[in-house]
Amino acid sequence: MNDHLINHCNLPPRVIASRHFNTNPQTLKIQGVCAANRLLFELLRKQQTAEERGIQFHDYMDVKFQLHQWQREDSKNSRKSLKNSYLRFLRGWLFDSNSIEGAVLKGWVESRFGLVPTFHHQPIRSFEDEAYQRFAFDRMKGAERTSAIFSQLDLLYEFVQQELPHHYPGRTHLRLYRGINDLEEHLILEQYGRKRYLLRLNNLNSFTDDFEHAWEFGSRVLQTEVPLVKVVFAGGLLPRSLFRGEGELLAIGGEYEVEALTGG
Repeated sequence: MNDHLINHCNLPPRVIASRHFNTNPQTLKIQGVCAANRLLFELLRKQQTAEERGIQFHDYMDVKFQLHQWQREDSKNSRKSLKNSYLRFLRGWLFDSNSIEGAVLKGWVESRFGLVPTFHHQPIRSFEDEAYQRFAFDRMKGAERTSAIFSQLDLLYEFVQQELPHHYPGRTHLRLYRGINDLEEHLILEQYGRKRYLLRLNNLNSFTDDFEHAWEFGSRVLQTEVPLVKVVFAGGLLPRSLFRGEGELLAIGGEYEVEALTGG
């Protein structure tokens, strides 16, 4: 299954998905987001701490997308549209990446970066697959629940990208871990030895920076180097009053060289 030919990013999908990009990452920019929200990023630069920047970001989102006004709406659907903000979708992903919320997040990656999902409840191998149709239905059903969720996620990604250098100065990659039960669930492109592989990971994936924590999610643990520019979200970047679950990171997929640390 090929990725899309175009996207809403400064680099084409085939480049973003490649193993070469992961080795030599370049800055990723979603078109128009920073320019249209220049005030937000000016305000963020004035804040001294991560806590202050996280609160400033959420307050801006609250006003821009009128998230605080959901109780004032007359209809049930209107109230749901505003109440189901980006935080609701992040929490839904953490609970189940194959949920409707998970489909929306995968759909956002597909739209903005051009990478097609390879798994939603089951492997996706073509656009004609029943699995892709189910993903598309879940994505549509979830997206209608909220106000401009893709635009909210655009801003979240740009916020995260500007916040990460504060937490990892001078770093281009993070060593992250992913717990799995069956390696066959992933598309194996090459095998370099008994424990090293080149995998095509789903277009959005959960990782952790804690090896022991990764064991809780499967009988095997994959270790890989994830470019900071592919990190979509990390729980510790928002105040705990807004979001809990600091051990998990969400990262854009593609071709990753991994090592299976737990055997097999």
